[in-house]
Order: sequence, then C-alpha cells, then structure tokens
Amino acid sequence: MHTREEKLERFGRLLDIMDRLRAECPWNHAQTIRTLRPLTVEEVYELSDAVLRDDEKELRKELGDVMLHLVFYSKIAEEEGRYDIGDVLDGICEKMVFRHPHVFSDAKAADAKEVSENWEMMKTREKGGNKRILSGVPASMPSVLKAFAMQDKARGVGFDWEEKSQVWDKVQEELGEVRAELDAMDAAPGEAPASVWSPTESSSEAFKAAYDRAEEEVGDFMFATINAARLYGINPDTALSRACDKFRRRFTYLEEQTIRKGRSLHDMTLAEMDAIWDEGKAKGL
Repeated sequence: MHTREEKLERFGRLLDIMDRLRAECPWNHAQTIRTLRPLTVEEVYELSDAVLRDDEKELRKELGDVMLHLVFYSKIAEEEGRYDIGDVLDGICEKMVFRHPHVFSDAKAADAKEVSENWEMMKTREKGGNKRILSGVPASMPSVLKAFAMQDKARGVGFDWEEKSQVWDKVQEELGEVRAELDAMDAAPGEAPASVWSPTESSSEAFKAAYDRAEEEVGDFMFATINAARLYGINPDTALSRACDKFRRRFTYLEEQTIRKGRSLHDMTLAEMDAIWDEGKAKGL
C-alpha cells in the first residue's frame, strides 16, 4: 500500500496529465461538461458491472476511469473561471463533516440505523443543501433506482411501514388493481395496436384511456414490489440485474442449442423451446 505522500503525489500526477491533455490533445480539448455526461454514465455502469462481478482488477481500473472524469469536469470548470478541483474537494469535506456530527463533534449516534435516519434531516439544514426530502433524487435516474431512493429517503424521516410484513397487503392490493386494469384494457372497444408500447393515433379513445389507467397501475405495482424488496434488505436493481443475467444465459443456451441442431427459433414450438430452456436451467445456467 502507498503512503499518504505517495497518494498525494499520484493525485498530483493525474492533475498534471489532465492539464496536458486539455492543452495538447484535440479530442480532450474539444470536450465540454455536456459532451462528457454520456461518457460518464457509461463509465459508472462499467464500474457497477465490475462491482456485481466482484472483479477486483476491473474494479480498480473502472475506479480510475471515474476519477479521471471527476478531474476532467473540474478542469473544464477551472478554465471557465467557475471553480476547480480544490473547491470540489472542499465541498465534499465540509459536507461530510457537517453530516457526521457523531464523528466530528460531541453528538452521539447509537448505530448505523440512527446515522442513516439523521442523514436526510441534516441535508435539509445544510447551507446550499436540499430543502425537500426528495429533491436530491435526480429526475433522470433509472426508474428502479429512483423508486428505491425515494422510498429510502422517506424512511429516513419515519415515513415507512411499522412492520415490514405489512407491505404485502399493499403488494396484493396493487396486483389486484393492475390485473383489473389490464383486463379492462384488453376489453376496451376499438382496435388496439398490434404491438402495444403506447397507444397510436389510430387507437380508439376508449383504448387510450384504458391504457393510461393500466400503465399507472403497473407502475404502482412495481413501486410496491420495489418497496417490499427494500424492506427485506434486497436492492431491487441488483436483483433485477441478476434476473436479466440469468435470462441472458438461458436464452443464449437455447439459441446455441437450436443453431447446433440446424434449426431456427422461428420454426420451433414453445414446448420445444421450453424443453431446451429447462435443460439449461438444470445445468445451473
């Protein structure tokens, strides 16, 4: 492991490299805060993948990529005379000190749960902080993560079930409502689109109204299910990611076995595909 001096030296080297890249590399010089955004999102997802795979070597690499982006944004802001990496670091240091009075002052916190419960209230009181509990949840956040974050922030101020088992009544209630609205959508007069992702201009007004109600109820059901996962200590985004990975493995097995037999999925019955799917499942895919 490196000493504090060695760590500071390497961070200084990164700052020096960024200075040269902005001055001497045409691509790096051309970047703006907006052009960096999609690249940063991609890097964060790559970091997330490394965490889920428990890939230590890849995780170290992706952490470096994300750190480069933090320095990149700060360098652009510095060139524009707005702030620099020193201001960024000052800001996060001040925030952490303010939000951890049990560490940096005489306040006490019994356990991690109490620290978490105090966190959101501290945010509403800090200078320049969020003035509403949910204002810190980005609008562009993926919906599963957004729902989880909003529920967790509400929990931080006591807006939660008294007993986690109580959530199941809500899940069952929402399931009943979503099934009723989906049945009503199917029964709505007027021709529905062949593949429904949203109503089209040719859809009947009755179908559009039924679709809108069904979409809302599907969202409510998903929100309730995410809430249940949260209450039982399961991160729904991680859980769904695992389900997607499992589906990918099994469907890829199905596809490869079909190709090996000289057949096409389009020409197979569902029963035939299910049989190969179950083979993959039995092999632990």
